[in-house]
Formats: sequence, structure tokens, C-alpha cells
Amino acid sequence: MRIERQAALVVLGALIAALPALAAGAAGGGPALGLPPVPVPAHNPQTEAKVALGKKLFHDKRFSSTGEVACANCHDATKAFTDSPLAVSEGIRKLNGTRNAPTVINAAYMKTQFWDGRSPDLEDQALHPFLNPVEMGLKNHDPILKIVRKDKDYAGAFQEVFGKRGDAITMKEVTQAIAAFERTIVSGNSPFDRWHFGGEANALTESQKRGFDLFVNKGRCVSCHRVEQTQAVFTDGRFHNVGVGINAIQDDAPGLAKEFLKAQATLAEVDVRVLSDKRTSELGRFAVSRGFDDLGSFKTPTLRNIAVTAPYMHDGSLKTLREVIVHYNNGGVTKAGERVNDFLSGGIRPLELTDPEIDDLVAFMEALTSPEFAPAPAAAAAGK
Repeated sequence: MRIERQAALVVLGALIAALPALAAGAAGGGPALGLPPVPVPAHNPQTEAKVALGKKLFHDKRFSSTGEVACANCHDATKAFTDSPLAVSEGIRKLNGTRNAPTVINAAYMKTQFWDGRSPDLEDQALHPFLNPVEMGLKNHDPILKIVRKDKDYAGAFQEVFGKRGDAITMKEVTQAIAAFERTIVSGNSPFDRWHFGGEANALTESQKRGFDLFVNKGRCVSCHRVEQTQAVFTDGRFHNVGVGINAIQDDAPGLAKEFLKAQATLAEVDVRVLSDKRTSELGRFAVSRGFDDLGSFKTPTLRNIAVTAPYMHDGSLKTLREVIVHYNNGGVTKAGERVNDFLSGGIRPLELTDPEIDDLVAFMEALTSPEFAPAPAAAAAGK
């Protein structure tokens, strides 16, 4: 326990030291190596004071019904802004949802938010966890507004940032501040970036270089986890059925989908249902788009810092990167020989990777970890 605590402190110290670099792209200091400029909406420009306010809101546990859960509980800076190693997130009263917490790192680049893309931006995304019964459990946003309107520190901050006090403060300002903070959580400069974009020949091992070749060619990973000429967000921002979750309910999926359509659930109701009911959760993007082509489809996650955010997939069902690669190597089933689901996205087929090639692919993905999130030496040694 002492080694783990010391390692966590080292990671936290490194993260704090790196915050200026993390924020550089969003604050006008230029994007991190390997990343494009951070997109900032015209209706919510970045300011230092707004980011500071958003950070305070992000960590405030008073915004949950029990006073025990903040945004930072599921998006912990010491865990690369996830709640690793939990398979699915834990909310108030230790209630479990159905989905693995995606990292906030580089979420600013995502075209939509949540695994099923039900929110169009970070501002909208910030509204929903407060009200979800298995996350923060509020009946409405009134308790949040009461705090930010009455708390002396918040009142002064909202006046400074938005020129508003008292009843003039709304959830619009609250979510804009949270989103502004999240847009500073940007991280590149991984060994891969230094090698591929920075020309540092020795930044990768030979195994990692072979892994990148496999990533681009035989493994075809780059089809969804995009690498551009001068940058790499490692996602296409699209939704795919990759054979996780939906496999277990594939015979029932058409019936479940029809029932869902009859219910005519609003997006607010979808937010509750997908985290409260495992079977509904497996419908994936369909629950948002209502398109049968989207059955069992989930958003392509970024691969940046993937080695430190286990477990994987929307349901946290695969514990290691090797398990993930084996799943794809099997053509969309976790165990070789299992039935492939009828809704599998096109292009997913057995890869015929050898065990050494799988090892090289894992090594390459480990090279996508930014230095501020890399395991401390003591933690790395303890894990071997």
C-alpha cells in the first residue's frame, strides 16, 4: 500500500507540474506535439478565470444527492482522468452503471460525447451526470444553482467570469465553465509523437516500431483510429459494432430495438436507461439515432494514454490491451470460434496476427502514453 501511495503521489506531482503544458493548446500556447489546435466554440471562449471556475465545479462533491460524488470521481487526474480499474463507473451509494468511464483527456477533440454520442458537445455532456440516478442522483439542477448563487467564492467567480450574480446564474454558465476546464485537459508529446512527428529516431523501441507498421497495415487499426500526416487524435469520431456487448443479446436485439422505438424515449430518458439497464445499454448508438444500422455500435475511443486506462471497451469487459487485440484478431469475438453477431460493422474480420505480432501491437499502444500520465517507476516495477 505504501508503494502504491507513493507512486500515486509521484504521478499527481508530475501531473501538476505538467498542467501548464496540458493547457497550452487551449490557452493559446500552441497544440501539443501530435495534436491539432484545440477547437473552442465561439459561444464559450477560453479565459484563465473561467477555467479555474470550471476546475472548482468539476471537483465539487456537493453537486450530488449524497455529497459524495463529483465529476472528478469518475474522471480522476491521477488515473488519466478515468476511474480505472473499475469496469463500469460507480456513483452515489456505490451504485454501478453499465459503461466504462471514458477519459476526459483530449475529449475536446471529440465530435460527440458519451459512448453513444448522445451529447453534441462538452457543455451539453456536463448537464447529465448530475441528474442520472446511478451517477450523482439529483432530481433537478436546483441544488447546484442554489450553491453557486449563495456560496461567496462562487458568487464572486461567476461575477468575474460571466458578469452574473444571484438568480442570473444558470446551468448554462455552470456547464460552460466545466467545459472550459475540460478543454485544457489536452495531452500529446508521447514517445510515438516524438518519433513520428518529431523525428526522434530512438523514441520508440524496435518492437514499438514494428507495432506501428502492424497498426497501419496488417492490423488495419488505423481505419478507425486515425493518424494524419501532422497529427493524430486516434479516432474517426464514428460509431461501430465491434462485437462487444451486443453478442450476448443478439437474438433479442431486434425485439429490444422495436420496443425501444415504441417507447419514444427522449434523450434525457435515454441517458437514464442506458446506465440503468444493461440490455438497453447494449443497443449503443441505436438508442440515439433510432437507426437499425447502429445496433450495438459505440464511438471509437482515442488510443492516447490507452495503456493506463484499463479496462477497455464501452462495458469494461476486456481487462488488458492484449485481450482487446485478440478480440479483433478473432474477427469480433472474444473467444475464437464464438458466433459473430449479425450486426457487426463491415471490415471487421480475422486478422491472422501471430503472438509476437500481438506483442508488438501492445508495445506500440504503450508508446501512446504522454509523460505526465506514464506510470511512476515504482508503480511500473511493482506491476511486473
